[in-house]
Amino acid sequence: MVVGKMKLTFQKRVKLAQYLWMLSWFATLGGAVTFTLGCFLKTELRRRGEVMDNTDIHCVPNTLMIVGLASMGINYFASRICQDALDPGRFPRWKTFLKPFFGCSVFFTTLMLISVILSYAMKGSLETSLKIGLKNGIRFYKDTDTPGRCFQKQTIDRLQMEFQCCGNSNYKDWFEVQWISNRYLDFSSKEVKDRIKSNVDGRYLIDGVPFSCCNPSSPRPCIQYRITNNTAHYNYEHQTEELNLFIRGCREALVYYYMGLMNTIGAVVLSVFLLQCSVLASVRLLQTSMEAVAGQENVEVDSEGYLLEKGVKETFMEYVDPVLKLLWMNQPGPLQTTEHTVTWFLCFRLHSGTPRPHTGLKSISIIKY
Repeated sequence: MVVGKMKLTFQKRVKLAQYLWMLSWFATLGGAVTFTLGCFLKTELRRRGEVMDNTDIHCVPNTLMIVGLASMGINYFASRICQDALDPGRFPRWKTFLKPFFGCSVFFTTLMLISVILSYAMKGSLETSLKIGLKNGIRFYKDTDTPGRCFQKQTIDRLQMEFQCCGNSNYKDWFEVQWISNRYLDFSSKEVKDRIKSNVDGRYLIDGVPFSCCNPSSPRPCIQYRITNNTAHYNYEHQTEELNLFIRGCREALVYYYMGLMNTIGAVVLSVFLLQCSVLASVRLLQTSMEAVAGQENVEVDSEGYLLEKGVKETFMEYVDPVLKLLWMNQPGPLQTTEHTVTWFLCFRLHSGTPRPHTGLKSISIIKY
């Protein structure tokens, strides 16, 4: 069953080629934008790499950069094809190239759509990564003399000031860790000794936060120590008064920032994806309409173009079959079409070696050529 059949006159083919040439260059520019956005997102993620537990989220910018480069190449060739489309002497040289061209184009266009989906779907992974990364960052805040953690304090302080946040979930996260190094504690002080003895881990825990948690917009001087002690400060009520600290946690702030960034990028890439689909559909219509008049003396006659000569399933198998045959040919022994060969292939994959006879597997016919 032919899909997307359309009758095209010579004038329509000319206009289609002209339209496609312009559209392909716009799509090339869109590919460059996609690549640039991927590089920008990659840079932003690497900037905060110290407060992320894993790099799973980097699959989004990596995919964007790949499809951006591929899109530029695909659309460059599309512009060359439409230039030669109306020349009967030059267009036939593209005939052998068009099938792999469309195969690669569909693959990378699908990958572009996947990158759009990932940009919206990675929130859970990002939040988990930040939760663990920020927890470790706060725990190692005091280790300014430890190799590999020397700049952890600077990273956390800059992060809290830039994003106007405090702690992982909120400012109370600082109450649960010793964020002041032993190097700066007076162990002869009774207060220090009492605080260290007050917990089984022997840590110096206080109800205070680093200076970077202070909100400069607050009219009151920053209260960063003894936050929960109402008697330690004049005219102060910890439970009811609005604290002059950043209330929002850094995990929430970073998730909001990165998801806003990725959602915006996703919307831009989605528009590039739609533009890319228009280019591929136009190239296909132009190709099939030109093949219909190939070999004729009068190339200005009407012709029919279509998107798919067969159904979607049949077209998909037409591209997949050569790949499967290539996989068969890479196996030892001649290619056979019997059920025994299929069983042998399954055993080979399951056991990662030479299959044993009589493995107990039933003969299953998966694909018959």
